[in-house]
Amino acid sequence: MSQPEPAPVSFFARHRLALIIGGGALAFILLATGALFAGAAVGTARSDAAADSTSAPSDQAEPQRVVPGELPAANPVRTCTVNSLAKDERLMSLSAYVTNLDTGDVLFDRDGELPARTGSLLKLLTATAALQVLGPDYQLTTAVYAGDTPGTIVLRGGGDPTISHVIKDSYYPGAPKLQTLADAAVAAYAASNPGVPITNIVLDATYWNTSDRWLPSWDRSEQTTGYLSEVVPLQVDGDRENPKKAVSPRSTDPVMAAGTWFAKAIKVPGATLSLGSVPANAVELASVKSQPVGDLITQMLLTSDGTLAESIARVTSIEAGSDGSAASLQDVITGELTDLGLDTSEVSIVDGSGLSDENAVSPQFMTQLIALLKQGDNNLNIVYNALPVAGETGSLASRFTGDNAVAKGKILAKTGWIDTEYALAGVANAEDGTTLAFAFYAIGDGIKPTANDALDSLAAAIYTCGNNLSNR
Repeated sequence: MSQPEPAPVSFFARHRLALIIGGGALAFILLATGALFAGAAVGTARSDAAADSTSAPSDQAEPQRVVPGELPAANPVRTCTVNSLAKDERLMSLSAYVTNLDTGDVLFDRDGELPARTGSLLKLLTATAALQVLGPDYQLTTAVYAGDTPGTIVLRGGGDPTISHVIKDSYYPGAPKLQTLADAAVAAYAASNPGVPITNIVLDATYWNTSDRWLPSWDRSEQTTGYLSEVVPLQVDGDRENPKKAVSPRSTDPVMAAGTWFAKAIKVPGATLSLGSVPANAVELASVKSQPVGDLITQMLLTSDGTLAESIARVTSIEAGSDGSAASLQDVITGELTDLGLDTSEVSIVDGSGLSDENAVSPQFMTQLIALLKQGDNNLNIVYNALPVAGETGSLASRFTGDNAVAKGKILAKTGWIDTEYALAGVANAEDGTTLAFAFYAIGDGIKPTANDALDSLAAAIYTCGNNLSNR
């Protein structure tokens, strides 16, 4: 049986709602009353303060709101991402840099400031320096001189690897012909030495020191496969076994091979061949000149010709007042680039072709150079116009197929390849009308040619993104 509640509790239980309402009303009345008195007090205080202010001016100035004179520009939110393409396993380790050439904005950066091996992208630096030192109209000369005894002539190389022993269809369009040189030399010699046959041919390859004709960091397979000849100032057809093919095995003695071809051209195949130099005050019998350097650079870049690149680099060194050695290229090439306003403090150059993996140029620097090429000052329009075009010319003629054909004709870029890298750098004339400079390096031991497809996909994607390219 339950116990009855105490009277107060029972009363509260029966009248709980009424008590709560009443208590609340009482509290409201008390609060309102307090507020009324408080308001009166505050009003009195403010009235007193106002009275004081009229009688005594304040020493305190009212704080002024700071309004910026110029509002900062809004940063665009870019939403077009290529991140998944940049992570393609075929690229192995990617270094990349993309800028908008119209605004200077950096749109994409993956270790872009770090110097790295370049492959044949280095030819852009070689071409730029050569045009500053030599100019586009400079020509390389191969000449024949009278020897110091009757019966002797001297064939002197002037750094032109394009002179050809074939009458037509040479790999190098417009190349001077060895037969033209031979015929003119024989006629001049006969006029000065009637009845005395030519029996000795001295081969002069002293235009630069050939002790570094093959660098330790170059793979000899590049020579035997046929991508690069030894770097000597006297050679014929780039020392190709087949003078009509881009890739053809090269010999181990380009100078003697040139002498053999010349002996046949003068119709004295049994002549004695020896190494030497032009005697002091020797009479020139005949000479032929290469295509202008501007044309040679165009061919070098379109086909990525390593032999042309190395020869042009060595001639540039000589004409810049250096010694034509590979070691001189660091100072010669970077010196010319510095004069163009580029910061070359972290650029390392050991050759002219990019074949060595000891070359080091950052993607960021490469895009800065490409910006200068696009501007076209200082004859650099020659380099820009020589860039292969996606899906159309040069080393890009057979690339940018399938889905990547969207960028066909819209990307101009130099290709690069060594055993541990594939690279692509140039300009994308983007779908939205902006102009992008880009440099992509795919680096890694065991990297495969399929990296080129991945590079093309990445380049086609930035073409599609344009200024909406996101760095995320």
